[in-house]
Amino acid sequence: MILNSMKTLNIFLAFVGTALITLTFSSCLDDENSYSLDDMWLSIATARPLSDNNFYLTLDDSTSLWPAAPQDIYYQPIRPQRVQINYTVLGDDFNGYDHAIKLNRIDTILTKPIAENKGIQNDSIYGNDPVDISGIWVGDGFLNVLFKTYYSGDVKHFVNLIRNEIASDTPYRVEFRHNAYRDKSSYLRYGIVAFDLSSIDTDGKDVILKIKVNTFEGEKEMEKKYNSGRNIEIEPKLDINQICLVNME
Repeated sequence: MILNSMKTLNIFLAFVGTALITLTFSSCLDDENSYSLDDMWLSIATARPLSDNNFYLTLDDSTSLWPAAPQDIYYQPIRPQRVQINYTVLGDDFNGYDHAIKLNRIDTILTKPIAENKGIQNDSIYGNDPVDISGIWVGDGFLNVLFKTYYSGDVKHFVNLIRNEIASDTPYRVEFRHNAYRDKSSYLRYGIVAFDLSSIDTDGKDVILKIKVNTFEGEKEMEKKYNSGRNIEIEPKLDINQICLVNME
């Protein structure tokens, strides 16, 4: 299977401040002999658990990866988890998976279900503090949000996605919520979170998912294509020179 060309975020969640690495996924690898153990790719993916305590990975375009050589990495997701992976492709068509890989490194991304809409309590529970959206895309059944906000390093922020149950014109409207708990800082920091969209069933139809966000310029509504049965929109990944991630839950 051909691997799609793409740029990916160099987000190492275990470190504060990391340099940009831009990696290109080759689109012209025709056979196993094309792969080299010296080649590495960096991708955002979904780790999907199996019943035998193993897991496999899927990319935003549904390409499946089997970690045949995990390089002494111990990781067992208990539910689908968005991750960033550094890996080397070993071969194609391995036991039903598109590619077998050597997993060099894996870093988890905060992954959450859609939260319950609390009505008039939404502001007090989920907050409505502004953010600057740097990137937002639907990939592999998740709404992925890269944003910036003011962060002191002392307060854990609270981020959520809730259904807008008041709007009657469309069932595909959600709100991104951010509670900074009065965190005060003069420095903008990045945060990245992925929300599982599996509870929003489109019955096989392509729809427009509307995402309400409170930004520093006021409330905005963004639109993304979504189909709960397949991937129809894959956003290009963003280039970031410096990353300092907000501590979130």
